[in-house]
Amino acid sequence: MTSQTLNTPTAEQIRRAPKVLLHDHLDGGLRPGTIIDLARAVGYAALPESEPDKLGLWFREAADSGSLERYLETFAHTCAVMQTRDALVRVAAECAEDLAEDGVVYAEVRYAPEQHLESGLTLEEVVEAVNEGFREGERIARAAGRRIRVGALLTAMRHAARALEIAELANRYRDEGVVGFDIAGAEAGYPPTRHLDAFEYLKRENNHFTIHAGEAFGLPSIWQALQWCGADRLGHGVRIIDDITVSEDGRVRLGRLASYVRDKRIPLELCPTSNLQTGAADSYAAHPIGLLRKLHFRATVNTDNRLMSGTSMSREFEHLADAFGYTLDDMQWFTVNGMKSAFIPFDERLAMINDVIKPGYAELKSEWLFRQTATTSESSTAESR
Repeated sequence: MTSQTLNTPTAEQIRRAPKVLLHDHLDGGLRPGTIIDLARAVGYAALPESEPDKLGLWFREAADSGSLERYLETFAHTCAVMQTRDALVRVAAECAEDLAEDGVVYAEVRYAPEQHLESGLTLEEVVEAVNEGFREGERIARAAGRRIRVGALLTAMRHAARALEIAELANRYRDEGVVGFDIAGAEAGYPPTRHLDAFEYLKRENNHFTIHAGEAFGLPSIWQALQWCGADRLGHGVRIIDDITVSEDGRVRLGRLASYVRDKRIPLELCPTSNLQTGAADSYAAHPIGLLRKLHFRATVNTDNRLMSGTSMSREFEHLADAFGYTLDDMQWFTVNGMKSAFIPFDERLAMINDVIKPGYAELKSEWLFRQTATTSESSTAESR
């Protein structure tokens, strides 16, 4: 047996492995059954399907359709049923439960408070409801023997004009479960520099923020997010591959922006399945994460929108293991990268790495020893008969 074989994870090991998630949208991860329940409760009659399985399939097919209109329609449905306090508490609690069941031990889940005001909630009430839901989900997971910690990222929509207001909101709740700030929405035509006042405010307050950049628009979006806005992380950042050249003989040359991103250890919140849906790669095997891993960028693995992509952290790692032959060592590398890049204090990140992540992977990687012992013992018993 080679070490490669010993460390090749099974689907069950991938599910049990401790995982860290930095890029997940609350309104992109609802359970189909919950959407139907909430729609019924508020009288929302525009859902395309009324059965959970069929609705889940509709979301995945709409996201895969290649039609931007259909893709955006998916979020119109989820946001439509997330307009009351009870709905937000339930969705957030189920999010934490679902992630914990998938082996996620730390997650930063983002949402845009400004998208949940249609029924009269205030921005503060939205944040407090989601925080309550996350805490409830953590308690339920703990009672079931699972551990997870969830932090919230407050997102401002880049086509709107409320970024500073949302940044101030994130800062007010930074000691109550909100760990940072983000901007999201279409990159083309809405550069991050439109919201410089929000980023300057957060820097003055010593607060953390990530920016959706380099998902579809390319290098200018990444450059502005870093050099004009000062982002701590890049939401996606997959288009940094455009500044990397691989010659026919295999030699790799990094442009100045790619070199800066690697040298400064700027985290890339890569979302493989979502990136395939948006055209960043044609297949998992062709996804830039393979090269970025070899070049030791601070790459992390994420889900983006679990409902629309029909995915989970375990599924993302299964796809990567199939495409690149990744082992438990590779999984641990990505997971430690994620924890190093989290927006919680250093000592808490270090404790999570040393006390949860590394022991969890050590246990998984040692299982072959016991399987080998059991096999030898069974063989000896059979021969003695």
